[in-house]
Amino acid sequence: MSSPVHLRDCLVGANPIIWSNDDFNELAGDVPLDTILREMRAAGFAGSELGHAYPRTPAALSEPLARHHLRLVSGWHSTHLASRDLAVEEAAFRDHLSLLKTLGARVAIVAECTRCIHGMREAALGFDAALTPRLTEAEWPRFVAGLKHLAGIAAAEEMKIVYHHHMGTVIQGEADLERLLSSVPEIQLLLDPGHLAFAGIDPVAVASRHAARIGHVHLKSTRPAIVERVRREKWSFCRAVTEGVFTIPGDGSVDFPAIFRILQQADYRGWLVVEAEEDPVKVPALPKARLARAYVRAHAGV
Repeated sequence: MSSPVHLRDCLVGANPIIWSNDDFNELAGDVPLDTILREMRAAGFAGSELGHAYPRTPAALSEPLARHHLRLVSGWHSTHLASRDLAVEEAAFRDHLSLLKTLGARVAIVAECTRCIHGMREAALGFDAALTPRLTEAEWPRFVAGLKHLAGIAAAEEMKIVYHHHMGTVIQGEADLERLLSSVPEIQLLLDPGHLAFAGIDPVAVASRHAARIGHVHLKSTRPAIVERVRREKWSFCRAVTEGVFTIPGDGSVDFPAIFRILQQADYRGWLVVEAEEDPVKVPALPKARLARAYVRAHAGV
């Protein structure tokens, strides 16, 4: 029997997508910020990532976070490095980085959104090279150079970039993820076992292979029966989420105890951020947030 896992010096945060979806307003998109933060704290979380209801200036955001005794963990930033001017991309990234750093966050989440389809309500997700959005061979060098440039900007601010592989984006499949990580050693990996499992990638194998590169962790799982229906019936990301493809740690297919052991062996000391990208109307946020927080406490020791 293996010894209990204790991820020392880790903090447990939550993503507001548990309460209000960022991509699809019909999925509780009108939940007030105060409700999100109050319930997040009530569930036992120490920090929050950004969401669509969050003000994007330090002065406006610092007060509600402080009032609910929550820290800012990080926040998603969409890049279009393969398709937009680098100066425009740099300016947008610097604005995002400034907000994060001013409020104490030290990790910037990025995901390339050139030709992304995850926000399109009717676009069928692809699971092979023919259907998945991908970068062309001509775009890869531009994408890599852009990420290296942004990584240098982050490093100068004593911050780090973590890359979020994501369904419906150009970094969805395993080959593209591996190419990215080998091409840009300056960035770290945002390990999201839910998105890996959804894409047909073994999250435990990725965590083990890239343990030293993990700079941030999202905690959500997948329901295999729903994943199979998404593939077979060619659902969109919106329908997959609405029908419950994702679930909290402790439910679904992901072997989180194995992942926690890998993180412990790698001496990971960052944030563990719970997500539950479901329809909050069908599955109320606070009860599942509490269940997820209790699971992390029991199995990760924090």
